Amino acid sequence: MPIAFWCVLLAGILPVLTVAVAKGGGKSYDNHDPRAWLEQQSGRARRADLAHRNHFEAFPFFAAAVLSASYLHANPARIDELALTFIAARVLYTLCYLADRATLRTLCWTVGFLSVIGIFLLPVFVR
Repeated sequence: MPIAFWCVLLAGILPVLTVAVAKGGGKSYDNHDPRAWLEQQSGRARRADLAHRNHFEAFPFFAAAVLSASYLHANPARIDELALTFIAARVLYTLCYLADRATLRTLCWTVGFLSVIGIFLLPVFVR
């Protein structure tokens, strides 16, 4: 299986890992109403929840890019490179979010977003 497909799996797991940080970092987690509980958190737990939400927002765009580029027979090595760039950017994004490094977090988000654009454009510009 191509590396990029493994990256799609990792991108799908990232939100779960990040919300685990949010739930583990807060006080007295309430599993009866987890969303309301997460809304009441602050600090690192709150930032982890927000990162978790952003991972869910980024996932469909990334998965669609990988599937589209693969379907259109873009260079698999280039898809893999950009998919790995996306995953690295998202992991760094999460670490920056947890550390409250807003400017660096935005830079990581931008690198991830541009890598997805690059994956979409591979079939057009790179053979």
